[in-house]
Amino acid sequence: MGSDADMEDYGFEYSDEEPEEQDVDIENQYYNSKGLVETDPEAALEGFAEVVRMEPEKAEWGFKALKQTVKLYYKLGKYKEMMDAYRDMLTYIKSAVTRNYSEKCINNIMDFISGSASQNFGLLQEFYQTTLKALEEAKNERLWFKTNLKLCKIWFDIGEYGRMSKILKELHKSCQKEDGTDDQKKGTQLLEVYAIEIQMYTETKNNKKLKELYQKALSVKSAIPHPRIMGIIRECGGKMHMAERQWAEAATDFFEAFKNYDEAGNQRRIQCLKYLVLANMLMESEVNPFDGQEAKPYKNDPEILAMTNLIAAYQRNEILEFERILKSNRRTIMDDPFIRNYIEDLLKNVRTQVLLKLIKPYTRIRIPFISKELNVPEKDVEELLVSLILDNRIQGHIDQVNRLLERGDRSKGMKKYTAIDKWNTQLKSLYQTVGNRAMQRAEGQLPPIGQCIVGCAQKSASCTMDCGSAGPSDAIPCYQRCGAGNIGCVTACLGTQGPPPPAA
Repeated sequence: MGSDADMEDYGFEYSDEEPEEQDVDIENQYYNSKGLVETDPEAALEGFAEVVRMEPEKAEWGFKALKQTVKLYYKLGKYKEMMDAYRDMLTYIKSAVTRNYSEKCINNIMDFISGSASQNFGLLQEFYQTTLKALEEAKNERLWFKTNLKLCKIWFDIGEYGRMSKILKELHKSCQKEDGTDDQKKGTQLLEVYAIEIQMYTETKNNKKLKELYQKALSVKSAIPHPRIMGIIRECGGKMHMAERQWAEAATDFFEAFKNYDEAGNQRRIQCLKYLVLANMLMESEVNPFDGQEAKPYKNDPEILAMTNLIAAYQRNEILEFERILKSNRRTIMDDPFIRNYIEDLLKNVRTQVLLKLIKPYTRIRIPFISKELNVPEKDVEELLVSLILDNRIQGHIDQVNRLLERGDRSKGMKKYTAIDKWNTQLKSLYQTVGNRAMQRAEGQLPPIGQCIVGCAQKSASCTMDCGSAGPSDAIPCYQRCGAGNIGCVTACLGTQGPPPPAA
């Protein structure tokens, strides 16, 4: 009896320890192989393959070994072998490892491959398609969604907007109910899709779609999005408003974007703070954004310092200092394409403020004097004056002969300079008619008199295009000559119904 009991105890202990010893052997094999990755990668690969063989069934160590194998094959440039190992690894995600652990590892590999293979489009496509197929089979909707978002971001970064649009359709579909309407229960996911799509429309300058999507994004109430997502949406909204020259709305959006990026610890907060300063200056606000508690900590940031100096010079109307700051801080200001687009508007604002202050004591002031004070050519001064007269910010007119601005007599200036607007309006209407007639002529529907008028319009169009390159003083008589010539030409057509004049 005693010997039987001993045998039973021995058998029990043996069956309990054997798997543990086996696990230890597999673990040791894994770490020994991992230690060879840098010094002997081929031996490391053989070691990882042995780990997979040692496991009686698919489990965690085999999954880890395959993960290392995928990375190592990629580093060695063996992409076919890498994809084979990756496919094997993905067979473990259904039951061999926990969902959270598999998601973490797959995300890790995706980031690794995406960052290194950004120019190898074929590999990226195969890698992501393989991942998405496995996730669909495993019914892991959450990681499927995140993976598609990552792929979308890759195509966005390299400007593959066509491929991006196809994925966006799938993502939108996953956020919809059966009737095709947005599922508000998936508000957080919906905002993530909106954020990447809004970025695409911002880059492609599709303002119509951008505006529609931006308003949709702001109307989503059932979401608790990551602040980075709201930062993206608000930043793109600010850029949209800037394109529409709605400076105040842009400033609001850039401020919201800055706060969201700041909360997320994202470096885009610095760019949005620059854009906020830009919008503030364009809207001619006297409020310094750095006076607020949110922006104050960044006032002396090296990237921001140039903008703080710029807004200080702007508020003091010191145009020479303003231009000096722009020139000496090219990297932090002028190298940003978005800011650069609005520098001319900004300079016009500063020059306008200086000009209005300069002419205030005078009823007559010489244009060469203004040119010297503003440090710009006389032609630019004259264009600025014409603009201010048309906007009713200056009451007066320009004496072309004596190179003077004469203030007070509003009627002379307005009568002269509104001629440009009048001719432009007439020409716009004419071009529309010409477009319609030209189509009719192409279809053989236009009678001889119509062909005659189309010929006049072509001649007039050529004439007015030449006027567009003339300065304000020359443009008005030029437009008048073109208009008079066109009226004479059309009158001749109506009177004679003859052949059209040759196109200029």
